[in-house]
Amino acid sequence: MTTKTEWPSSLDDNELDELDRYLRAHTGEGDLLLDGVHGLLSALAVGPLLVLPEEWLPEVLHEPFADEDEGNRVLALLAKLNDSISAELDVDAYEPILGEVELETGPMLSAAGWCEGFSRGIDLRASLWENRLSEDPQLMELLGPVMALAVDEGILSADTEFEKLSDDEYDECLSQVPAVLGAVNQYWQAKPATEAEVEAMVRPVPESKDDDSTPPRQRSGHWVH
Repeated sequence: MTTKTEWPSSLDDNELDELDRYLRAHTGEGDLLLDGVHGLLSALAVGPLLVLPEEWLPEVLHEPFADEDEGNRVLALLAKLNDSISAELDVDAYEPILGEVELETGPMLSAAGWCEGFSRGIDLRASLWENRLSEDPQLMELLGPVMALAVDEGILSADTEFEKLSDDEYDECLSQVPAVLGAVNQYWQAKPATEAEVEAMVRPVPESKDDDSTPPRQRSGHWVH
């Protein structure tokens, strides 16, 4: 049986640690950490159109590199992480990278960062996603578990109030993430973006960050894979 670690495009634990340390040392409040970067790249991997590195790298890197060697190393790790997603989905070996937050009861896994990154990945092709989600309920249904996690974590707002997911419901949604990504990828392959949708595509204007309606997200934990 093929394991994920046998894929040359997958990062090993040492490489994930290295990228995690770099991101923690070079990001500010609200910037994506490793779990968020994984969510972002996951959305792009299964989305309707190719998103080039020059489009998504500004969502990940916010400071100049110390030198050429550091730049080459970080970019190589990011490229490898990006390549690993499609490879892992192809062999049913994908797992989302999650955060770990400290609660009074002890550490707990959190999909908040991954969901935040996934939503930003969708934002890079927002008009395509929004148009299709409004016209085809199948896509909304496929994304159900991921959207439930995002609403539960305060990443997405909902028109109606939802009760917080129970621990079992949360874990069940998490367990469905790989299948969701596979199904969404197949959806866009079977129903690709139309010429009209592509022509209408525009980059959305970022929402004001002065809005305090979204609860703050706990991002102090470490990635768990």
